[in-house]
Amino acid sequence: MNPLSWIEKAVSWVLITFHSLLSNTFAPDSGWAWGLAIVGLVILIRLLLVPLFVKQIKSQRNMQLIQPQVKEIQKKYAGDRERQSQELMKLYKDTGTNPLSSCFPLLAQAPIFYSLFHVLQGIAQSKPYGLMTDALVKQAQDAKILGAPISGTFTHRAETVSPTSTMWVTLVMIVLMVGTTFLTQRQMIVKNSASDNPMVQQQKILLYVFPFIFLISGVNFPIGVLLYWCVSNLWTMGQQFYVIRNSPQPGTPAFAALEARQKAKLAKLGDTQSEETEQESQERLTRNQPKKKPKKKR
Repeated sequence: MNPLSWIEKAVSWVLITFHSLLSNTFAPDSGWAWGLAIVGLVILIRLLLVPLFVKQIKSQRNMQLIQPQVKEIQKKYAGDRERQSQELMKLYKDTGTNPLSSCFPLLAQAPIFYSLFHVLQGIAQSKPYGLMTDALVKQAQDAKILGAPISGTFTHRAETVSPTSTMWVTLVMIVLMVGTTFLTQRQMIVKNSASDNPMVQQQKILLYVFPFIFLISGVNFPIGVLLYWCVSNLWTMGQQFYVIRNSPQPGTPAFAALEARQKAKLAKLGDTQSEETEQESQERLTRNQPKKKPKKKR
């Protein structure tokens, strides 16, 4: 028995629901109906993951704030690895910090990613998974994005009705998936990581490891899964940009940029208030000037 069968049912139910709504506007067997249903799945999942993302940001901020204590422990127990680990774990527990928090959103999406992969693979093999029916599978098989079926993969492109379209669409989407994965991770490292953060080196390794993994494995992903991952990455980039710009970690380039913007804003506000004060003073002087009396008629 598949332990993720309940997730497959949930994923397929969301797809079917969005597809049913979109079928009022687009043809049920069109790439628009099924493609936008996948986009709807991404948006729903990412909204549900917002609390997890907030927890991730808070944990990363805590990691930066406790760096002096971490260094002190590392220095104090430099010759005792076991005691050093115990003290660090105690510090993380007391401050509510998790060094692995940056992986939480990715790990949380993994079962959904796999379930969507399985559902789309079933479409290619004419096997309904989850809550999919034979009729829905047939509609999804006919759905195409830029001439390529949403269940098509680069590896099995020859088995599709349009191998050339499938090849080019999958290649472009693999490049987009890898590129957005790289840029999303780089944005966090460059903008919102302090130079003395011990997790930076690990993040730099993952910066190249994850895109490489997706580049190699992407040839086996159905177009629908590639679409899911690309849209999810774009969501993450936008979400990170907002958080990094408005609530960066102390001691990072983003934090320095925020302080510079705040100073510029205060300076501009001061200039505006100064101009308003001068204008009010001029108006007050004008009001206080004695009015010329009209000449009396002789």
